[in-house]
Amino acid sequence: MLEPILLSLKVAIAAVVVVFFVGLAIARTMARKEFFGKNVVESLIILPMVLPPTVLGYGLLILLGKRGPIGHFLLESFDLQLVFTWWAAVIASAVVSFPLMYQSAKAAFAGVDLTLEQAARTLGAKELRIFLTITLPLAWPGILAGLVLSFARALGEFGATLMVAGNIPGKTQTIPLAIYFAVESGDTDVARNLVLVITLMSFATVFWLNWWSRRKLQVWKKGGASHAESEHP
Repeated sequence: MLEPILLSLKVAIAAVVVVFFVGLAIARTMARKEFFGKNVVESLIILPMVLPPTVLGYGLLILLGKRGPIGHFLLESFDLQLVFTWWAAVIASAVVSFPLMYQSAKAAFAGVDLTLEQAARTLGAKELRIFLTITLPLAWPGILAGLVLSFARALGEFGATLMVAGNIPGKTQTIPLAIYFAVESGDTDVARNLVLVITLMSFATVFWLNWWSRRKLQVWKKGGASHAESEHP
């Protein structure tokens, strides 16, 4: 029973790393740039959030399979097969959880005061330094929320993972897959224990995010109150 738990954590963490870097880059671009067809691009980005996971899994299978454009290229060029490996589970989890990261990061970047960035530019700061010292710290609460929600979503991913990674014990069998096939085989004890584990893990993740958000809000309110008192003794 321990193997699906460890594999789920491994897959979820790897997926979150992927969506973090890709999500930041795309979200910042979409929050700051206007271009023709932006609504179409954004709709495509958010589409995985509303499509059935099995549809996403089928699409990934077409792309990553031996005859798919990506799968065929990797197989011919590097003798690398992604389908039915734990990396396929990572890709599936990343695709499904990406819209959550994108939405949170985009809203966070949109809330950053552009005059602060412009002031840094007038002082000669480079774009990378502005991003790391001004934009990212100010947007971090929203970005962190996206990371936590993406992790929770990746942890519970089932449909797309089953399509592209299969159910191979010790290799691609995550907690949701282990639960499903335990129920199918009548092993209710294993299914019940795994349901309890993933429920507690997901609850702890969301609980921590809510606690952290409330704590940040309280600190902000106290800071605002202290500033007001200093201005009006």
